[in-house]
Amino acid sequence: MQSFICGPLFVTWNKVVNGGERRLRGCIGTLEARCIVNGFRDYALTSALRDRRFPPIQAKELPYLECTVSILTNYETAHDYLDWEVGKHGIIIEFTDPDYNTRRNATYLPYVAAHQGWTKIEAIDLLIRKAGYNGTITEQLRKRIQLTRYQSTLFTMGYSDYVSYVKTTRGDALTINGAKPHDTDGFFTSFLSRKEAFG
Repeated sequence: MQSFICGPLFVTWNKVVNGGERRLRGCIGTLEARCIVNGFRDYALTSALRDRRFPPIQAKELPYLECTVSILTNYETAHDYLDWEVGKHGIIIEFTDPDYNTRRNATYLPYVAAHQGWTKIEAIDLLIRKAGYNGTITEQLRKRIQLTRYQSTLFTMGYSDYVSYVKTTRGDALTINGAKPHDTDGFFTSFLSRKEAFG
């Protein structure tokens, strides 16, 4: 826990369906350093309720959800847009839109390209689109990208794990409606004990 007092983080919600398939239900975070406990509180709610790509998560979905916190580390400036490894690095791209002369940027977390089965160039081109550029993607544009690569440590907890935590610490059953925060720091420490992988 002490190693992660502050840092950039993202909170991802996945819904487990069809016997194990995970479908994204929200993912929002920050590339700026935040107090991890406060950042987790804020982005857990924001990613669950305010990710514009998805409708807000509803109470009836809770038993099927997994929550993953990605704590971002090891930032490095890449030599070029291909200087990173799929499955190991997350990437941040920054470039000037040649049509509007404005700066654009976007990021993919380390697991995204590998999970989607993308090559490096596919990931870069899709990230250019994610950044809001709608023009023709050329090799010249790719070469102008400033790329920062990073790694992440993932911590994942499913709903059943959370129910077990509540029963252990409060001695009562969890009710979905009207549940109140309790010992948030202790919960987060428990959450961090479930480290999934190093990026």
